[in-house]
Amino acid sequence: MPDTPMADAKYIFITGGVVSSLGKGIAAASIGRLLVERGLAVTIQKFDPYINVDPGTMSPFQHGEVFVTDDGAETDLDLGHYERFINESLSQANNVTTGRIYQNIISKERRGDFLGATVQVIPHVTDEIKSYIQMLAPGHDVVITEVGGTVGDIESLPFLEAIRQFRQDVGWKNTVLIHLTLVPYIAAAGELKTKPTQHSVRELMEIGLQPDILVCRTEWPLPEEVRRKVARFCNVDMRDVIESRDMDTIYEVPLRLREQRLDDRIVEHLGLETSEPDLTDWESMVERIKHPGRGEVRVAVVGKYTALVDSYKSIQEALIHGGIANDAGLRIDWLSSEAIDAKGAESLSSYDAVLIPGGFGQRGVEGMVDTVRYLREQGVPFLGICLGLQCAIIEFARNVCGLERADSAEFEPETPHPVISLLDSQLQVTMKGGTMRLGAYPAELVAGSRVREIYGEDEISERHRHRYEVNNAYRDALAAGGLGFSGLSPGGGLVEIIELPDHPFFVATQFHPELKSRPTRAHPLFAAFVAAAVERRDARSAMETGGVGERTTWATAGRE
Repeated sequence: MPDTPMADAKYIFITGGVVSSLGKGIAAASIGRLLVERGLAVTIQKFDPYINVDPGTMSPFQHGEVFVTDDGAETDLDLGHYERFINESLSQANNVTTGRIYQNIISKERRGDFLGATVQVIPHVTDEIKSYIQMLAPGHDVVITEVGGTVGDIESLPFLEAIRQFRQDVGWKNTVLIHLTLVPYIAAAGELKTKPTQHSVRELMEIGLQPDILVCRTEWPLPEEVRRKVARFCNVDMRDVIESRDMDTIYEVPLRLREQRLDDRIVEHLGLETSEPDLTDWESMVERIKHPGRGEVRVAVVGKYTALVDSYKSIQEALIHGGIANDAGLRIDWLSSEAIDAKGAESLSSYDAVLIPGGFGQRGVEGMVDTVRYLREQGVPFLGICLGLQCAIIEFARNVCGLERADSAEFEPETPHPVISLLDSQLQVTMKGGTMRLGAYPAELVAGSRVREIYGEDEISERHRHRYEVNNAYRDALAAGGLGFSGLSPGGGLVEIIELPDHPFFVATQFHPELKSRPTRAHPLFAAFVAAAVERRDARSAMETGGVGERTTWATAGRE
């Protein structure tokens, strides 16, 4: 790393204290949105202190979903929030873990790059961390860096030390340190307590970091005397004590931070001259979420990891985006596929639409297959994603094409009909991390198909994260049964999308469309899926009342 890092960009660092899961990712994304609305080019990165190289091999129950970028990086779910808020596609450089830092340093040491020096945390580890901050500066006015974990964790110390050095390297006027902390309300005492925040800031100061702005998570409004106390004991201006309460929707957070002029304080600290933000469209979008004009639809997500909704965070947000596009609210129920296997898919009869998301391993698969059968036979709108597509193929092969015991080679290696199987290129792979088909790949849409009408394009690019594919040896048999292969890789070698032409809405994808959905631009498949749910709800309501429901055109829902 050069002795003097680039100071052309400005840098914002966001740390957290007291407890984890306070919402640093949403705070970082919201600040990013406010600065984008001021005309600045913004990017955001996440430093994760764990020693895994990336979250790709971690259980969804521990770390939530794995968010995949266009360049095939498996990253923290907060990158999904960043992309959705600042509307910019990110890359591997935007998520850095302790594991990746040490992997890079050890590789350099083995090559002899350090010329016989003793490799140490300072300067080698901290220089590697600083290089990742600087890497994102070109082309951006502001780089926002969120440090995972909580101040005081031993794992995060190298990152905090690197930030201390970096602020000195580029000059304090080019950086802002924002510390997110907790001001709890103690019912027994009947008051808000500032001591946890004071202790957290003191820990930062012991490392050599003085926060410029405090964002205080609280269940209650912060009275002026509490703000004054926090400012006095934490050595910040009272205007830099920002209240952050829970909102009805995460997309409301930028609006509430703007009300407190947080972005004004940031640009003032950084010496930036920008226009005032125009949040009119964002406010309109939030109003649609909170007060949908077309009522509510019920959607079930039948998956393997539904005990932790963060396992499907991008699915959740993409469904909300589909609701925004249709001016409809969503009641989403997260159902275990194992429970469906136990009590039968007929228990889904009250839902307007059902989605089956991705996953790995055999557990709960039969419940998903039974769910697909019910949705296909009853004409319930269905969207399958990754494993959802594979379950749809298995169900169709068994129950329509008569291929008994058809299965995926992943779940049943001895199946006589492996309708889902590994590609030849995957057969010799033994490493688990980063070895799947990852990142953005193109697909060609078949003329006259439903998805061609939904997308309004002949060719698309979508993000993948999977190892198993549709077995081409069975494509003719499945097509003869009536299954439509409506999206294929260029040259037709791989199945990307399937559909049933005569079904109200039956679409499944090998890729993950939820990863590219935005609150201001719903993904076409999610907009169409929610539109189909609205149409089913209205049709059922009309049948019950003897009237005629309002018809939704799913093919153009959410499109200008």
